[in-house]
Amino acid sequence: MDKYKPPAATSTLALQKPKDISPDEIEAELQNIWKTGEDDSNASVVARATTFTIVIYEPEEIQQLLATLGFYKNDIDGLQRSETREAILAAQKEYNLRLTARVDNPTLARLRAEVRKLPAEKRQFKNADVRGFNFDGPLAAQNPGRVITLCPTFGEDEGVTAQVSAYCPVQKSSSNSLVCSEYITLRGTKESLEKVGDLVNSLVVAGLPKFVWWKGTPNPEQMLFQKLALNSSCLILDSSYYGDAGAEIIKIQKLVDERTNIADLNWYRLAPWQELAAAAFDPPERRIALKDVDRVGVDYEKGNPAQALMFLGWLASRMDWKLKGYEYEGGDYDIERVYFIGEGDRTIEAELAGVPVIDQGEVMGDLTGVRLQSTNPHANCNTILCSETVGCMRMESGGSAQSSLVKEVTSLSDQRSDLLLGQQLQRWGEDVLFEESLAVTSEILETIARH
Repeated sequence: MDKYKPPAATSTLALQKPKDISPDEIEAELQNIWKTGEDDSNASVVARATTFTIVIYEPEEIQQLLATLGFYKNDIDGLQRSETREAILAAQKEYNLRLTARVDNPTLARLRAEVRKLPAEKRQFKNADVRGFNFDGPLAAQNPGRVITLCPTFGEDEGVTAQVSAYCPVQKSSSNSLVCSEYITLRGTKESLEKVGDLVNSLVVAGLPKFVWWKGTPNPEQMLFQKLALNSSCLILDSSYYGDAGAEIIKIQKLVDERTNIADLNWYRLAPWQELAAAAFDPPERRIALKDVDRVGVDYEKGNPAQALMFLGWLASRMDWKLKGYEYEGGDYDIERVYFIGEGDRTIEAELAGVPVIDQGEVMGDLTGVRLQSTNPHANCNTILCSETVGCMRMESGGSAQSSLVKEVTSLSDQRSDLLLGQQLQRWGEDVLFEESLAVTSEILETIARH
């Protein structure tokens, strides 16, 4: 772990850098860390985790596959940055796959198959594995807690190894006290980590909220998922990760039905779109025309329709539209049409379009445009929302541009999952708006699955 560097955004004091120990020695070693900190003359007061425990399941299979096959040279850190996307693109070129620079199901399946072809002694990588110690610095400064990270690894099952450390963000204040976060990282094959659910639960700080950030697809059948995620104060997911977003969102709905508090970070990326759509109908003369909307268009970056589906679920739930039917058109934009029944038995047609884009952002499937229109030529409801000029151009080409209210959406300044996470550590609990929107989204997806 010599290559580990604390996040640059926040100055930190290391009470102890990552140290290898036996899993049975975790609590004893943590006690030693705090005793050392209390005796340190450079810090008059050292306080340990006081706000939460967060358990992070971080498989990061794609970086390990790419590293094993020689495409990825950087640290295994779980962050989908440009280096990872460049490695994915290189692998797709090598294996004649569709060039997306994204983790899609065909790419993942081919990489797994190529690794399986390797001799056992070559199914490993030499990259430094820094998972477990890259928890966002400013976030840790605001929320000192205990971070337990589970990192599945490749290779033979040699049991579970543990590392512990503690870092104290240095606050710019007159106070000489330090409030620190403690880090516990468990590594082993997926099979060996399946056996440590009880150990992890025993490490949760009693009396504090327990968050589980599951950075993979939710699997209610998996024993580890049952022991950790289903007994948490809040289960944090991100549907932008999923190769088959539809199937996974239906799983999320089932978890909500079982009264699990869920936070989908991808849902919170829709906030600017929802707020601007609502604001467009705030004026009284437009509010009354909202009931005339019967044509909806939602464009998204091709690759993951999760945001588009959730936005449509949100809109339909707010408008009290009832699902009527579904039709797949296909083509270059993977056109899908969803039909609803609204007030007065009016039929509402919604079109979902996956738009190919050259310059993809951090998140797969971001919305690029929304159009709300009416077949009533006298209705004052035509509205276009778009994230960029190209999005506006496509939306305006759909007609009625001259009479439309056009607004450009300013997305969240940074949509990375680890930064959105901070919101959920502050406002966890049941999210009624999310649950009502998710119920409609799941109904749409179940209808799609039957076609």
